[in-house]
Amino acid sequence: MASDIQIGLALGGGGARGMAHILVCEVFDELGLKPSVIAGTSIGAIIGAGYASGISGREMHEQAVAFYSRRREVLSKLWRARPLGFKDLIRGRLLSAQFDPELIIDQFVPGSEKFPETFEELQIRLKVIACDFYGWSETVIEKGLLRPAIAASIAIPSVFKPTPIDGRMQIDGGVFNPLPFDHVAEADLVIACDVAGGPTGEPDVAPGLLETVVGAAQISMQAITAEKLKWHQPDILVRPDINGFFILDFFRTEEILNLNEGLKDELKQRIDHAIHSPFSEPRNLAIVG
Repeated sequence: MASDIQIGLALGGGGARGMAHILVCEVFDELGLKPSVIAGTSIGAIIGAGYASGISGREMHEQAVAFYSRRREVLSKLWRARPLGFKDLIRGRLLSAQFDPELIIDQFVPGSEKFPETFEELQIRLKVIACDFYGWSETVIEKGLLRPAIAASIAIPSVFKPTPIDGRMQIDGGVFNPLPFDHVAEADLVIACDVAGGPTGEPDVAPGLLETVVGAAQISMQAITAEKLKWHQPDILVRPDINGFFILDFFRTEEILNLNEGLKDELKQRIDHAIHSPFSEPRNLAIVG
């Protein structure tokens, strides 16, 4: 029966917190399963693309920990990838205060060299979620060039340059659909991993500027997801313990993964039970790290 069931996997947005998605991929590998379709937003699109490219969860885990443990090397690469500055403007080059998201994928996503050129070459069907800036709408990309689609999905406003897809400017998919489980709803079993998180701290202490901006985005993402959950729910909802991490805490990748290692056993049990005893247990189960 396990070989017949169609599993849909939705991986949400959340910056560095999305490294916890890797653990979900490890669970699939350890159970000997593969999702039939993956939908990913922002960091979820990156991890989803890696997994759909044939990179195992364990390989992603080891590569991510190794890469982000080399802090000085990563910071040096980040400096070289910085947006063009005033000297470039004087030399007649286009001034940009925003990072190029495709360059960031190539330089800072371990294993990205294994990504195929197109969606059609992936081993698992993938849907990448972006947001049409001028159309005020969601864009679901599942064919054509892969890297530009991922770049569009991770294009956080003011941090990354918007990315054109089919002649329309796209920004981070988390603006419109931070947890795209609705795009794998056709599967027999839908699993979603929510890593949006939310602001934490003393309720009477004013947040700083960056904390306010990021926290406001998190609250908006949670509001969108909460509204979606009123009408439709995934069969298994995974919420790792990520609230203590900032969206740019990639240097804490190993800590994120170690902290949430324990959720793997419960997720394995839930998936195994859902596959082999689909009618004996209530659906819409939440797993909190």
